[in-house]
Amino acid sequence: MSELKIPKRMTTALVNSLTAGVVPRIGLEHIAVGRRPEVESILRDMENIAEGGAAFKLITGKFGSGKSFLLQIIRNYAMDRDFVVADADLSPERRLVGTKGQGLATYRELMSHLSTRTRPDGGALEMILQKWIISLQQAVMQEKGCGPDAPQLGQEVEQRIYTVASEMRGLVHGFDFAKVLATYWNGHKLADDGLKQDSLRWLRGEFATRTEARKALGVGVIIDDDNWYDYMKLWAEFTGSIGYKGLLLFIDEGVNLYKITNSISRQSNYEKLLTMFNDTMQGKAERLGIFIGGTPQFVEDSRRGLFSYEALRSRLVAGRYGGTGLNNFTGPIIALEMLSHEEILVLLQKLRDIHALHYGYEAKLAQEQLVHFMEEAVGRLGADELLTAREVVRDFMDLLHTLHQHPELSFDKLVGERTAKPAEPATNELDGFLAEFDL
Repeated sequence: MSELKIPKRMTTALVNSLTAGVVPRIGLEHIAVGRRPEVESILRDMENIAEGGAAFKLITGKFGSGKSFLLQIIRNYAMDRDFVVADADLSPERRLVGTKGQGLATYRELMSHLSTRTRPDGGALEMILQKWIISLQQAVMQEKGCGPDAPQLGQEVEQRIYTVASEMRGLVHGFDFAKVLATYWNGHKLADDGLKQDSLRWLRGEFATRTEARKALGVGVIIDDDNWYDYMKLWAEFTGSIGYKGLLLFIDEGVNLYKITNSISRQSNYEKLLTMFNDTMQGKAERLGIFIGGTPQFVEDSRRGLFSYEALRSRLVAGRYGGTGLNNFTGPIIALEMLSHEEILVLLQKLRDIHALHYGYEAKLAQEQLVHFMEEAVGRLGADELLTAREVVRDFMDLLHTLHQHPELSFDKLVGERTAKPAEPATNELDGFLAEFDL
């Protein structure tokens, strides 16, 4: 307990989020248990992306199995490794494709959540562009030996900006993307905030009509439902060219595509997913990672899931030697099993200590009390397979809050006294597991 050192800002986020039953944005490394093979697999994907490759992964698991947690912890790892990241949850209003702007809504959500190591909470678009321009200015000053007021500085920086932009022009929609980047630079150079803001609005997909875009920026196209994914590929190339490792997209709640009742609309979304899969697998996208979370039903249901779309099923289905129970972490699907009872117990130990650290008291719940709490949770739900980490964590945080706020109450009074000792082999097995983690 005394060795645990976590900033108050992090313990606050952890305690508040877990009490509310949502995944924290920060501090996840302090409560992570299990998932080592899954994380290592995705870290290998990141290495490939940093070298100019691309990756596509479906993270599947039952509700409460930890999909959102895994996506969030990978997002944090990615920022630490100098990737640009963006995340969004799909919903009836946000899809991959839609007749009422649902695809564009997903793009806007991703762009609003654009994050980097120095701007982890989203809204990093302007910061990324400013950092790019400043780094170019510093490079020119260093190479030319000139100061910030030198007349040739602006011209040299502009030339380098157009060099990066020209590399974009060979890509689909690259010409217009490059033109808007150059317009942003002109706004910066002329201290014209209106021009800069119009450029940012265009890049965020906020122009409603081509006429409006042409009038403001001289660009005859806008980011819309049909082309938003092409611009994500451009963003991946751009971030890679200005010093970041690449762009990673984390898209959760894929089950909302499965829930689309109109079969044509559902198939259109699956077709867009197929395009994303093919682009990343066949080398048509560079420095781009796409990670999508969803339930097994979303993927495997042959009537409405991804497997109902034959082109996707043939690409995603496990091969002859990767059948049930043999998780292939190098394949396109990472299927999460529920955390084991032992892993959840380790998680409860971490939460006990973090709660005590946050509120400034000495943790008193003993190991056998945590085991008893687990037994009660399993017994209350009636079946082991129904026990999810999310349910256990919310109940446990509730217990910790109550015990802290009402010191007159005891653990035994709230949870109930233990009626029987656990079988000896189970205890030994658990002791061995905990010893492995130095607990």
